[in-house]
Amino acid sequence: MWITRWPLPALWSWLAAWFIYAAALGAGLSPGPALALGAAVAAALAWLNEERWRRLIVALGFPTSVLALGWQGGASGLLWLAPLALLWWLYPRRTWSEAPLFPTPRGALERLPALAPLPPGARVLDAGCGVGDGLRELVHIYPEACVEGVEWSRPLAWAARLRVRGATVRQGDLWADDWAPFALVYVFQRPESMPRVWAKACAELAPGAWLASLDFAVPDAQPVASWQLPGGQFVWLYRPVRNGAAKPAN
Repeated sequence: MWITRWPLPALWSWLAAWFIYAAALGAGLSPGPALALGAAVAAALAWLNEERWRRLIVALGFPTSVLALGWQGGASGLLWLAPLALLWWLYPRRTWSEAPLFPTPRGALERLPALAPLPPGARVLDAGCGVGDGLRELVHIYPEACVEGVEWSRPLAWAARLRVRGATVRQGDLWADDWAPFALVYVFQRPESMPRVWAKACAELAPGAWLASLDFAVPDAQPVASWQLPGGQFVWLYRPVRNGAAKPAN
């Protein structure tokens, strides 16, 4: 149902927290305890969301808006909507079903060149590059490659372009992109979007091209290699072919 589509659950949670906060103030509670009570409600409702990034948004949105409203002296009763507006601008509605904004750790992709060697001038794509952490790693490990990034959020694409000078970044839809020219595509998506990533890779990548994924494996597909990072995350490396199977390493 549309009423449960993100980010509306965040809005309902913040409204509930604000209602509790206002009711507590009306009952004679001082602002500090009332804020704590509202924040506790927001934190409890945050756990109804499966993704940790959504939990964080729900839990922090209410106290942030109260503090901002207090800082403004209560000048605008709508100021508490500012976090939602900012979030919507940074991460447009179309991307709510995509990956959260979490960075690729430094050094996470160091093993890729040995496992997936690329010729000079090969094109590498970070599909959904966010603010450029994955691009930074790809530029570092493939210095002779043409590293590119695509990101739907225009502000995030701007940030990536400024942060990673050695890559070409554009605003666009990773799903509408043609992956055929790329020798390697890197993604940091979500578990539910990995079948779609795999289907696109198998349909569009040229023979011998690579697909690398941080954190999330492709269901029912055999990776060429995988390794665990110090923080507990995994990197998965695949070689898609037209029939959807993974080609073993030579």
